[in-house]
Amino acid sequence: MTTERLEPGTPAPDFTLSDQDGSPVSLAGLRGRKVVLYFYPAAMTPGCTTQACDFRDSISSLQGAGYEVVGVSRDEPAKLKEFRERDDLTFTLLSDPDHAVHEAYGVWGEKKNYGKVIQGVIRSTFVLDEQGVVTHALYNVKATGHVARLRKTLGIDA
Repeated sequence: MTTERLEPGTPAPDFTLSDQDGSPVSLAGLRGRKVVLYFYPAAMTPGCTTQACDFRDSISSLQGAGYEVVGVSRDEPAKLKEFRERDDLTFTLLSDPDHAVHEAYGVWGEKKNYGKVIQGVIRSTFVLDEQGVVTHALYNVKATGHVARLRKTLGIDA
């Protein structure tokens, strides 16, 4: 079962999740800023580390263009804190252990893993405008090279 996907022009589902420090972060609290919200399977795994480090290495150009980067996974806050510290990540990581927010964004469902069909996180990125409306909904992205393609899509130089 795959949940319904979001389309550009639709309001992003609001949420409140705990960040890497256990503090609540709500999407409504980010209104007024453009947001790059990305969903990844698991902290400290090779692909997710590559993707997070790419966001880290691009953070100044993304922030310079007015974007706030926020990562979401099913990991508990303590693991997110460890991931953030280990890899010097300079953006917020949010914990969605029951995958309710994943489902609201259509990023929880069937995927292939080493040839087997399993239920899990579909690596995806959403770009939201200052009012919380989806401007880009990118599903099934690759961990490697995704951030460079995203910057190109958004017209942001490195």
